[in-house]
Amino acid sequence: MSERALLRRIRVWLVVFIVCLVLSGLTAFPLVHELRWTDDLLMSSASPAPEHFPALTEWITRVRTGLDEADAKHPFLLYGTDWLAFAHLVIAVAFYGPYRDPVRNIWVIEFGMIACAGIIPLALICGPIRDIPFWWTVIDMSFGVFGVIPLLLVRRMIKRLEGMREGSATV
Repeated sequence: MSERALLRRIRVWLVVFIVCLVLSGLTAFPLVHELRWTDDLLMSSASPAPEHFPALTEWITRVRTGLDEADAKHPFLLYGTDWLAFAHLVIAVAFYGPYRDPVRNIWVIEFGMIACAGIIPLALICGPIRDIPFWWTVIDMSFGVFGVIPLLLVRRMIKRLEGMREGSATV
């Protein structure tokens, strides 16, 4: 594979990762509305969820109720999800560095890998403290597991690109 083709593959993976971070961040802003829609959809007469996934429907209803109450009585609590969204967007911007110069900015990829790994202990520690069902904690942890996969691929490709550049510099 040529250096140019490898750089293109790195950039494609980075764009996918950036888009996922941005979408994840943007969905944290309208959380109250999203939970209302999700709960209404799951509880509709056409939905098989209450019969086949009762724990899921009960959890979504519980979360919706909590968010509705917080929104009505203590809307400032939801400011925390605004900051969560903002953090996702800021982190996504950081990945523009490796997009521009992957070899020089490989540290951003490694930072992302560390962040993905950090999701696991955070979910395992804070999940039980916040009374989150274990199966939901597993879903939360999956973001770290699935997030690290493209970063591992990108890191490996960047190391290969670095080797190609060093090889051509010594010739």
